[in-house]
Amino acid sequence: MPHHDLLIIGAGSGNSIIGPEHDNWDVAIAEPWAFGGTCMNRGCIPSKMLVHVADLALSARRAPDLGVHTAFHGVDWSAIRDRIFGRIDPIAASGLEYRRSLANVTVYEHSARFTDERTVELDGREVTADRIVVAAGARTIVPNIPGLTGTGFRTSDDVMRLDELPERLVILGGGFIAAEMAHVFDGLGSRVTLIHRGDLMLRGADEDVRRCITDVYLDRMDVRLETTASEVSHNGTYDIRLSDGSSLQADQLLVATGRQPNGDLLEVDRAGIDLDDQGYITTDEHLRTSANGVWALGDVTNPRQLKHTANAEARIITHNLTNPGELRSVDRRFVPHAVFGHPQVGSVGHTEKELIDSGRSHIVATRRYSETAYGWAMEDSTGFAKVLADPDTRLLLGAHIVGPQAATLVQQLIQGMAAGLTVDQMAHDQLYIHPAMPELVEQALLDL
Repeated sequence: MPHHDLLIIGAGSGNSIIGPEHDNWDVAIAEPWAFGGTCMNRGCIPSKMLVHVADLALSARRAPDLGVHTAFHGVDWSAIRDRIFGRIDPIAASGLEYRRSLANVTVYEHSARFTDERTVELDGREVTADRIVVAAGARTIVPNIPGLTGTGFRTSDDVMRLDELPERLVILGGGFIAAEMAHVFDGLGSRVTLIHRGDLMLRGADEDVRRCITDVYLDRMDVRLETTASEVSHNGTYDIRLSDGSSLQADQLLVATGRQPNGDLLEVDRAGIDLDDQGYITTDEHLRTSANGVWALGDVTNPRQLKHTANAEARIITHNLTNPGELRSVDRRFVPHAVFGHPQVGSVGHTEKELIDSGRSHIVATRRYSETAYGWAMEDSTGFAKVLADPDTRLLLGAHIVGPQAATLVQQLIQGMAAGLTVDQMAHDQLYIHPAMPELVEQALLDL
C-alpha cells in the first residue's frame, strides 16, 4: 500500500501548495482531469478571454452612437476558440509534466475516494498519507427536467469549446455564469434567450445591482423571468417547453443553474470528514477538517467558490502544514467578487438588504457614472457606485459598482476596508486623478 507524507486531492489551487519547503517530503497529488483546475481550464481564464473579445465586438456595434464609423460583421469563432485553448491546454499539460518530473512527487491521474481515516482509493488501490489536503472543487448542477438527460446539453465545462458559434442559444439560469456566457454569445452574434426562474438576475447581489443588470439584459436580449423549462427534447435542434406554456427552439442549450461541491463524490464521511447541510466540507479557522490530519480548501469547502479565496486558502495551508506550532487563520472579512458580464459588477462586503435584515444601522450613497467626467464622456447611462457605511464608526460596510471596469474600481475600496480606513479617510486623504474613472468612487464616498 503506497504511503506518502502529504497527499493533495485536486490540482487546481491545491497544486500551488507544493513548494521548496516540501523538498524532503514524499508528496502525492491526485487529479483525474487537467492540471490547473476549473479556473484555468473551463472557468475564469477562458471565459474572461471570451469576455474580452465580446467586449470588443459590442464596442464595434455601439461606437457609431459616439460618431465613430465602426461596424460588427461577425467573428471567426474557430480562430477565437483555438487562440484561447491553444494557450491554455499547453499550460495544463506542462503543469502535469512538471509535477511528474519531481523526484519526490507522485502523480495519480485518477479520481479519489476515501475508504478510511487518511486512506483513499485511487485506481483500485488504497493509498495512505500522514496529511491530506482536499481541494477537489465543485461541479455543475443539472436540474431534473424531463427529457434533458441524453440531449447533449452544454455546461460551463464545455460550452466554450463548441465547434461552431450557435445561431440560437438558450441559457437556463440567471447567475454569474449565465450572465457572462449570455454576454459572450450575444456579443459574438448568437441570438440568446435566457430562462431564469427568479424575478431578478444575480441572486445574492445587492438589489440595486440586480435590478440594473436585469434591466440591461432585458433591453439587450430575450430574457424570460419567473420561468422554468418544463421539458426538453432534441432532434437536430433543441425544443424547450417552458412553464408558461410557450416553447423555444435552439441550436445549443447551456445549463448554468449553479455548482455543487464534490465532497460527496469523495465519500468523505468514510474518513470522518464532516459536511454542512449544503454539502461543503466544514473547517476551522486554520482550514482543518473534523478529521485529524486532513485539511480542505477552495470550492469543496467555501460556498463563495472564488479562485482568489482558494489561492489565499492554499497559502495558509502551505504555511500551516510546515509550521504546526504557528498556525495562521483564514480571514474572510473582506471577500470581493465580480461578474464579467456587460456591464461589469464589482462588489465587496454587505448588501443593503443584509444590513436591513440584520437591523444594523447604516448610511448609503449612490453616484452614477453619468455624474462623473469620464462617465459623461462615455455616455454611460446605467452604471453606478453604491457605498454603505456605519454612521458611528464611519467604516465602510459594503460597496457595489456596476459599469465599465467595476471589478478594478472596487479594489481601492477593498484595500481601504482591509486597512481599517474610515470612509472620510478614503475620500479625503488621497488625491483622485481627474477626470479618471476612480472619481466615481471618490464622489460616492464624499456623499456619505
